Amino acid sequence: MRLYQIAATVLTVASLLGGCSSAPTYNPTVYPFDLNQERLAKANIKTVVIPHVNLGGPSRNYLEDVSPRIDGMVSSYLKENGYKVVAQREFKQHWNTAVRAFGDPVDPTTGRVNMNAYTQIMQSVRDQMKKRNVDAFVFTNLAEVETVFSSGVKHSARWDGVTRKPSLSGPGNGVSADFNWNQPVAGASLMITIFDMDLERVFLSRGGMDTTEAIDTRSSAGRYVRRRNILENETFVREGIELAFHPFIVMERYPGNKDD
Repeated sequence: MRLYQIAATVLTVASLLGGCSSAPTYNPTVYPFDLNQERLAKANIKTVVIPHVNLGGPSRNYLEDVSPRIDGMVSSYLKENGYKVVAQREFKQHWNTAVRAFGDPVDPTTGRVNMNAYTQIMQSVRDQMKKRNVDAFVFTNLAEVETVFSSGVKHSARWDGVTRKPSLSGPGNGVSADFNWNQPVAGASLMITIFDMDLERVFLSRGGMDTTEAIDTRSSAGRYVRRRNILENETFVREGIELAFHPFIVMERYPGNKDD
């Protein structure tokens, strides 16, 4: 066999091996997305705005603190995929004006939402955003879900399409042998809900990002504590964003497809 033939064979085998190693691992926890193809085709979405408010009640305080950063990453992801994103401050300005007219839709003491006021406010904001040729609203809710780490050798938690290892908080790098791995741990997910300008839902899905709790190494009983830095791993956040938008924006390595 000639040298160039050998080289070509090696490259072919390497590419096949690379393809196998890069294939996404099937994860049955992917969120069952809802995409309204008929409304999506009608809306012809090209320009969007990301509201600064949740769809419904507020997130936990520690998640609200990081939401502007997550919104920024969502905006970048949309732009990467060809969408124009109108500045969030424009939505906020019209929202605040509508709140003064119809009242705050969220009770600050209970977190309950007055849906009548909420609907009136959104209709008012929609009318203003139409002037900017906005085609859709992309709501970004940060949600917290309960999951557990597996009790096997490789402790991992799976939810909303992701697999994560436990984090530690405190001195040392070990976990007690009798640690209860069956106790629930909190995982943060990004929920994406897209509404067209008729305020009809076009798309809904959710993608896991990272746990918000870590194992407290100072506790002899073994417990979880709130992590000091929430959602700081940008790779994990990016994965959650890609999962949450699929298939509105197709994720290249979507883990929800079983091997043929």
